[in-house]
Amino acid sequence: MISNKAKYALRALLAVAAQPEGEAITSTEIARSHAIPHKFLEQILLDLKKSGILESRRGKAGGYVMLRPADTISFGEVLRIFDGPLAPLPCLSRNAYRRCEDCENEARCIIRRELARSYEASRQVLESRTIADALREGQDPGFIAQERRAS
Repeated sequence: MISNKAKYALRALLAVAAQPEGEAITSTEIARSHAIPHKFLEQILLDLKKSGILESRRGKAGGYVMLRPADTISFGEVLRIFDGPLAPLPCLSRNAYRRCEDCENEARCIIRRELARSYEASRQVLESRTIADALREGQDPGFIAQERRAS
């Protein structure tokens, strides 16, 4: 499961990316429209700013804007910022690899092999899906109708 921090970060990014290009949205607007505690959101937005994803602007038309295009920001990238490695085992992580302490032979480990299959499928989706993809599909009436039928 992803943390609330990661989920709120994704909501906030979708809100900022949905703004017309160059138009800022305030943290207060994001918090109110997406039911995110404001103080918690401020820390999340600061982390996204430090990561080079968002930019903050001061003044009357201030708030947050995208620093990078939404089609360059994957769900996997955001999850890693807030929740760390995506891999279910340390021996499967590409960025934070370490051998499992109780492992006798990685090449013959059945648990590693089976979890690697599901991890690879999930990783491919998370790395290929971007904030822009989610926004596009969220605005597609056919997609919305499909989502309602699935519920």
